[in-house]
Amino acid sequence: MKVILLKDVKKVGKANEIVEVSDGYARNFLFRRNLAVPVTEQSLGILKQQEKDAATHQAKIKAEAEATKVKMETIELTFKLNVGENQKVFGSVSTKQISDALLKQHDIKVDKRKIKSDPLVELGVYQVDVELHKAVHAKLNVQIKAQE
Repeated sequence: MKVILLKDVKKVGKANEIVEVSDGYARNFLFRRNLAVPVTEQSLGILKQQEKDAATHQAKIKAEAEATKVKMETIELTFKLNVGENQKVFGSVSTKQISDALLKQHDIKVDKRKIKSDPLVELGVYQVDVELHKAVHAKLNVQIKAQE
């Protein structure tokens, strides 16, 4: 019997896949636990509509990420840190501080784990890579200055 899986089932398949299983397994296990539905014209139509909606949603998310990328690449964040002798910096700028500054100053919410950088520990200008979407990466300019 061909069924459409509603959820991931071990050793059978992933959600929204059409798989062939025995009649007894389908009736006694998959249907009773709402893990699958039989393949019919109606269920195939629903599956295609869900796939279309998911593709539209992903395209919308990617477009928003592209817009954020354009905005983010014009931004330069400035951090002022205490320095000692020989321009030695006390402390560092972490990804959490960069994420918080983006949210406070520019209303851009980025998870600190999506900012690909080691802690910045020297004075200067850095380009930090930010993953906005799995296919969209932005370069953010971060400047570290001495506090006066």
